[in-house]
Amino acid sequence: MDKRSCEEMLISVVMPAFNAEKTIGQAIRSVLEQTYQNLELLIIEDGSADRTLSVAEAYAEKDKRVRILPNGGNRGVSYSRNRGVKEAKAEWVAFLDSDDLWEREKLEKQIAAILSEPACPLFYTGSAFVNEQGDGYAYLLHVPERLTYRELLKQNLISCSSVVVKKAALEKHPMRQDPMIHEDFATWLGILKDGTCAVGIDEPLLIYRLSSKSKSGKKLRAARMQWLTYRAVGIGRMKAFPYFMIYAWRNVRKYTKILQSADRKDT
Repeated sequence: MDKRSCEEMLISVVMPAFNAEKTIGQAIRSVLEQTYQNLELLIIEDGSADRTLSVAEAYAEKDKRVRILPNGGNRGVSYSRNRGVKEAKAEWVAFLDSDDLWEREKLEKQIAAILSEPACPLFYTGSAFVNEQGDGYAYLLHVPERLTYRELLKQNLISCSSVVVKKAALEKHPMRQDPMIHEDFATWLGILKDGTCAVGIDEPLLIYRLSSKSKSGKKLRAARMQWLTYRAVGIGRMKAFPYFMIYAWRNVRKYTKILQSADRKDT
């Protein structure tokens, strides 16, 4: 790795935040305590009714890398991410939801991957999981070294909070403001459909918080959103159906393993 190039590469971290007073402090610290320090953190405050804004402001007062961008009301996660991308100063953008966490070497390892694969616009990692109280599961989400458009259709293995993406790719394929689809999945599909591939690091550098209140928390609703995402990106019913069946089978296996791993950890 070219150390000088690495040190000069600014990363813009975009964090949408809505009613996240209980978790946003941990999320912010996991960014600011990265081994890679050349970053800016854009917190898009989305009209929270709790202390989210005041918690974020306390960190901004102590660290000049933190910028807070209030939406002036609740505009939704897609609007917030798109606004963060627009305001980002860097060529590369990372997303982190305000209830998720990063391992300390997450950005450093992804920047090394970027320097070795400069033509690729999309990088992602594996994940560990915790529940709403922060208790960990034994299950880890493993990811392939590369993902193509066709492989991604079978299962979205690209967690939004794990990615580093070229800003230009996000400007070409912004997050859709449709609460009935997986907006990040639609964006990754758009990027990969351009003929490129995504590069993964098979390490749990993201700690993903499973929440029953999240859009993906209720599995039947998540399945419906998956189907509607296929349709939203222009995939016909006949072509979408086999991909949807593969998705359904893999996701049932995934969440069964997560729940089983929780049982093993308790014993």
